[in-house]
Amino acid sequence: MSVRRNFLSAVAAGTLVPLTTAVGQDQSEGRPADAKNAGGPAFGPRQTHPIILSTYSLWRFRNQPWRDFDKCLDLADEMGFDGVELLLYQLEQNELLSHSRLMSYKRRALRLGLPLVGMSTHQGFVSPDRELRKQNIDRTIGQIELAYKLGIPTMRVNTGRWGTSGDFDTLMANRGIEDPLPGYTDEDAFPWVIEAFEACLPTAEKCGIVMALENHWGLGLTPEGILRIVNAVDSPWLQITTDTGNFLEEPYERLEKIAGRTVLVQAKTYYGGGQWYSLDLDYQRIGQILQQHGYRGFISLEFEGMEDYRTAIPKSLQLLRSAFPRQY
Repeated sequence: MSVRRNFLSAVAAGTLVPLTTAVGQDQSEGRPADAKNAGGPAFGPRQTHPIILSTYSLWRFRNQPWRDFDKCLDLADEMGFDGVELLLYQLEQNELLSHSRLMSYKRRALRLGLPLVGMSTHQGFVSPDRELRKQNIDRTIGQIELAYKLGIPTMRVNTGRWGTSGDFDTLMANRGIEDPLPGYTDEDAFPWVIEAFEACLPTAEKCGIVMALENHWGLGLTPEGILRIVNAVDSPWLQITTDTGNFLEEPYERLEKIAGRTVLVQAKTYYGGGQWYSLDLDYQRIGQILQQHGYRGFISLEFEGMEDYRTAIPKSLQLLRSAFPRQY
């Protein structure tokens, strides 16, 4: 009690020495005096955005050995990433998602010091079938609850697409553009998608998970389409995942339109040539765009080239670290 009385007496008398001064703070320059004498700050804000690894960079729907999420975590740690974004479909294809197994991933990430930052999911609301949309709403709500269990704060979501292209290779050959179902237009589909995300909002808010609509295919093909949905829902629990590789024309102008609502950036690289296409992206320019719009968050690498991951992913990490400095 005597220590507390002495502290309160010092506060009342105005004689308490500020903590920063007590540890050698140089008040004139705002940094520790010993650090100044050593020629540089001993601590301070992070110099770059945190760069994380999307497990899509390894599995990519075809590399069977990398379906093992534990292996992906280990590689992200070995290569020096700051966290991991999980592709949920990768786990769903690999095994039954038992609670015990899922919690083991969470425990392993903790031991490695790698936060699980994002989870990429798939859903489809572009359908005139109300029951099918309801099934996808229920699926998305379950995904939100799963992200909550894993301690993941943001979840990539999609609008879905009409499905008239057939397989994904055909869709890519058509640069992501496809016709609506006979008798329908995109104007019919926007209310379906908006209504679906609104149905998911209560769970997202309860769990503290930000749904982040990606500039992907379907109604998310253009910035105008994405913003129409996000603005209509008008909730902090539906924002945007910006994928640098999904605007095939005028990428910088289009990325700038959605930068202000972005909560996660997925950064594509194409070393060795892309599987469907390659973009020669100026990441210094993209970094400047994001900086101008106040983005301070995570950059998730999505490697989509044909070069061996053992050389391409380290090069990608180096590229992104140089392109995304944190500015204060």
